[in-house]
Amino acid sequence: MVDLSVLDLSPIVEGGSAAQSLSNTRDLAQHAERLGYHRYWLAEHHNMTGVASAATAVVIGHVAGGTSTIRVGAGGVMLPNHAPLVIAEQFGTLAALYPGRIDLGLGRAPGSDQATARALRRNLVGDVDQFPRDVIELMDYFKPALPGQQIQAVPGAGLDVDFWILGSSTYGAQLAAMLGLPYAFASHFAPSQLEPALAIYRSQFRPSEHLAKPYVMLGVNVTAAETEEEAERLFTSLKQAFINLGQGRPGPLPRPVDDPHRQLDEIGGPMLRQSLSCSIVGGPDRVRQGLAGFVKRTGADELMVTAQIYDHAARVRSFEITAEARDELARLAVVPA
Repeated sequence: MVDLSVLDLSPIVEGGSAAQSLSNTRDLAQHAERLGYHRYWLAEHHNMTGVASAATAVVIGHVAGGTSTIRVGAGGVMLPNHAPLVIAEQFGTLAALYPGRIDLGLGRAPGSDQATARALRRNLVGDVDQFPRDVIELMDYFKPALPGQQIQAVPGAGLDVDFWILGSSTYGAQLAAMLGLPYAFASHFAPSQLEPALAIYRSQFRPSEHLAKPYVMLGVNVTAAETEEEAERLFTSLKQAFINLGQGRPGPLPRPVDDPHRQLDEIGGPMLRQSLSCSIVGGPDRVRQGLAGFVKRTGADELMVTAQIYDHAARVRSFEITAEARDELARLAVVPA
């Protein structure tokens, strides 16, 4: 079985607060470390009342400070929102504080609406070619400084940060392959181009100083509970959130509802079926089968598990069941037939 990692949006739930969400994030990271998850990533989103991880580097420091061994990073930083030097300084600081533990996943989506993107950047000037140039500039800031170098990232120069390219289309796959970087695909919410993106990344990959061969991490929603019925009920929070977002009214993560007749599926229609097709929902057996099947189908080197669950204790338990499924699959893999 491949490594499992965690993607966290630090969800703000209905009736909750950002402070409580950030406390829950740190608590979940501590559980994830105990359970053997490989890395813990936070995602940059802005102007969303259901997400508390907008200041991504700050939350990464909050998580890294409460853990000791698990890798912590961004999944990702939306680089068009920032000057590369600023991100180099932020993640250079994190690398200085928590050496050997910091990941920097980079994406080109705004992580927001156009008005918010303009407020972040002050303008929207740029073109599709700017993102690759910004990635290269950012990576260069982490190389050892040369004599007479005019601009340095301090901290940053000479420090160890693992770079990733994020994507939900073939664009990110091409860039990751060209730069010889690991690739993380957002199949947990945008799986439509998963197969062509993987094919492009693997076929066009160029070995680099960062990576000798292709390495793919895929996002997957996993909502696990003791019973199938309870898992389906918990999963209604994410369904409602997607429906609300699609109708232009995003908000805090809704409470789960009983939906025995799958009325939410009818309301969400093809959008839910498409966006959430890479989801595993159920009890321990179904989760174990789902993980094994997804890895077999995609050839993923690592899975990034996300779980938008309203109740924090139920969310922690979902990650525990998922880790137990991983361990059982690993055990079965080494037991002679």
